[in-house]
Amino acid sequence: MKARDFFAGRRLVIATKHGKETLIGPKVASQLGVLPFVCLELDTDLLGTFSGEVERKEDPLATARKKCELAMSYSGVDLAIASEGSFGAHPTYYFLPGNEELIMLLDKRHGLEIVGRKLSAETNFSSRHCSREAELLEFAREANFPSHGLILRERRGAIDTVCKGICEQQELLATFRMFLARSGQAFVETDMRAMYNPMRMKVIGEATDELLKRVQVQCEKCNSPGFGIRAVQPGMPCSLCGRPTRSPQARVYGCVKCGFSKTEKICDKDAEDPMYCDYCNP
Repeated sequence: MKARDFFAGRRLVIATKHGKETLIGPKVASQLGVLPFVCLELDTDLLGTFSGEVERKEDPLATARKKCELAMSYSGVDLAIASEGSFGAHPTYYFLPGNEELIMLLDKRHGLEIVGRKLSAETNFSSRHCSREAELLEFAREANFPSHGLILRERRGAIDTVCKGICEQQELLATFRMFLARSGQAFVETDMRAMYNPMRMKVIGEATDELLKRVQVQCEKCNSPGFGIRAVQPGMPCSLCGRPTRSPQARVYGCVKCGFSKTEKICDKDAEDPMYCDYCNP
């Protein structure tokens, strides 16, 4: 049984209210043979919003799983897909913002939970206080407005004065002037919802591609799709002092169904250069 045979011909609910189906739908339909659709009754904003009205209470993985479960409950199908994004400082390029997208395929019929991830520094995630129109327009230009939407509010963190999905300069300036007259400033930020942010949508597409690659890899023991990396083992020993370094030495691959796993060395070398050792090169 090939990986595609697990899913072909089945209805797949895409758990979104932000237009992600326009990107995810064609990809999963062509690669898995599923029949994708959106559940209009599902409000994913109840699990958290980027603009802060609803705090996300769980981590991205748990939130994506909850989206899938809710979508299946509402729609009556046993196959769902959902994504969840996170934004903040990039873990490698410390002075740049980062966008990490996680996408989950949840199959209740076969007991499968398959995840794809993508981390990217290609994001316009940003915000600032503005007290002059010139500052606002400079921010808008840097944020790729109007192809990318903006959010305005009276001050950072205010949830009672949030104006989202602004994609026209006339609306942007009118809203800004309203806040300016009220408090002398406004807080502007990028709208990170997928339908207002093509840069983020691109990363979601890349995460979906990673998911579909993993789906195609089947477990050598039980034949279930989704066999892939579960962890990376750090600790390659230093060639000078022998102490473990932070450099990875092996990858652990595992099955999402039966739990079978195997460990493979990342490269041929057995020791790391002392320049990467915290003891020899503190």
